[in-house]
Amino acid sequence: MTYDTFNKLREMAIEPELHPRTLRPINKPKWLKSPLSQGSQLYSIKNDLRKKKLFTVCEEAKCPNISGCWNTGTATFMILGDTCTRACRFCHVKTGNPQKFLDEKEPFEVAETVKKLNLKYAVITMVDRDDLEDGGASHISKTVSEVQRQNPKTLVEILSGDFRGQTESLNTVVNSGKGLDVFAHNMETVERLTPRVRDARANYKQSLNVLKNAKSLNPKTHTKSSVMLGISEDYDDIVKLMTDLRDVEVDFLTFGQYLQPTYKHLKVKKFIHPDEFNFWKDMAYKMGFKGVASGPLVRSSFHAAELFLKAE
Repeated sequence: MTYDTFNKLREMAIEPELHPRTLRPINKPKWLKSPLSQGSQLYSIKNDLRKKKLFTVCEEAKCPNISGCWNTGTATFMILGDTCTRACRFCHVKTGNPQKFLDEKEPFEVAETVKKLNLKYAVITMVDRDDLEDGGASHISKTVSEVQRQNPKTLVEILSGDFRGQTESLNTVVNSGKGLDVFAHNMETVERLTPRVRDARANYKQSLNVLKNAKSLNPKTHTKSSVMLGISEDYDDIVKLMTDLRDVEVDFLTFGQYLQPTYKHLKVKKFIHPDEFNFWKDMAYKMGFKGVASGPLVRSSFHAAELFLKAE
């Protein structure tokens, strides 16, 4: 019955019509419409970030929720620079070789900005830094420690890379400062599609192990992951992914619609109907996840504070 329900919901999905030159979808459904990025608070935050040479995943990944989040004084900081050493086919973040460059002021700039925005919950993400021996773990630890020092009441979530599976680097991050409130690492897609969607240095089992080890290294830390839909995953793919995540005791899960950043990136196969997102949300709660966010415009950090507080 559940499988039949999924098939009916997937029939409600819309196949994108591609522009003949740019090869990007030109018929986005109404449920994917988001407000224009505007507002005085948004521009104030952006100006402050540029002065401090800080970056946010909100901008780099072209997040559709940027206006709503920033106008309420919320932003997800991206540290270790703006250049990732990997080249996942879905991601809009710049890729290249940072040649081991690190901005030593970054931890202090992030902490000061968190304080200025009076954030009660700070999300800090990163670019992959395979050029660094520890993948940037020590720099992340410094950032978390400084944020907690300047903002002792602020809860901290790290959206982390996989550090090539290195347990020592993972331990450094998970036990940063007073410890993390949430450790997030995104699976991004189902196992079958991982080789086509993610960089070759990332793999499904390695990501599962990162989430498993994070929990064992600091049992008090909540773990979290995120999945994109609309790439050509099927029912069995998604159920297996959710089962695998529960097997490693992941607490929080988010589902969102994959949106193609440019014509060079992975193509969207389906625009998933909101009812299907609700279907997966209900199933995830039944499987034991403590917090679930699921919808076309949901991203990994969407309502991050609410998910955490709901589980407490």
